[in-house]
Amino acid sequence: MNNIAKPIKRKKFQGGDAMWGYAFVAVSLIVFALFHAYPVVSAFIISMQKYKPLGSTYIGFDNYVNSLTDPLFWKAMKNTVVYTVLTVPVNLFLSFVLAILILPLKKKTQSFFKGIYYLPMVASGVALAVVWLWIFDPMDGGIMNQLIALFGFDNQNWLGQSATAMFSLVLMSWLSSHGTSIIIYLAGLLGIDETYYEAAELDGAGFFLKLRHIVVPCLRPATLFLLVTGVIGSFQVFQNAFLMTGGGPNHATTMVGLLIFDNAFTIFDFGKAAAQSLLLAVVIGVIAFIQFKYAGKDVEY
Repeated sequence: MNNIAKPIKRKKFQGGDAMWGYAFVAVSLIVFALFHAYPVVSAFIISMQKYKPLGSTYIGFDNYVNSLTDPLFWKAMKNTVVYTVLTVPVNLFLSFVLAILILPLKKKTQSFFKGIYYLPMVASGVALAVVWLWIFDPMDGGIMNQLIALFGFDNQNWLGQSATAMFSLVLMSWLSSHGTSIIIYLAGLLGIDETYYEAAELDGAGFFLKLRHIVVPCLRPATLFLLVTGVIGSFQVFQNAFLMTGGGPNHATTMVGLLIFDNAFTIFDFGKAAAQSLLLAVVIGVIAFIQFKYAGKDVEY
């Protein structure tokens, strides 16, 4: 008696089955082609031209050369890097601390604080800018000037002088950009197995040891995700600089995103704006690759 199981014959896809598969993914492919692939290809084509609505002229890589030799482009890149370095690590740290503080609370109280911290993320950028313009009012009515007056300092024109304009934008980010990070960190904290804490307590571990050897390693995937997306978002910052300072004073807060906007919609040099947007995309891609290579090499999902 032969008890050897016969190999299972795999059914080959018929033509009709394959067509149904393509039909199901067709919508996603069309959306990707129209709203992702086409704009990138179109931007590359425009970047090789002296663009005009009627009759563009092919100029090769001149727009890239002009951008890379433009001191204002490098100043904007420097401002963007400074803004990123000052905001992303601090925002991650503050979000992590706030998530740790919210975790022991009851569910309803957790939901309340999550809603409070997430509210600036859904509020109108213009409305937030109006509030922050009031906070940084250079006259006596500004909250920041009232605060420093308690320590004997004179009124400052926070957004109108190069020494404080960038700090003002950074402070705005520190105090209003934690909603998403807090929710993601709280989800990660709630997903940590309680047996880890119990085992650590049996070994006499205190709060900070558990934080270092359990919480931080378990939250590495969340931290890497927030780090990468945070850097990408900060390199594309536009709204805050546009609404609060307009890039001034003396280009002290001109970011790359704002420079691209000015080139495209102020002086209507669409070719140069397209070239700078692609250069920015390359910089972001390289930084993201480095982050995944070195910060994500020991991250397990």
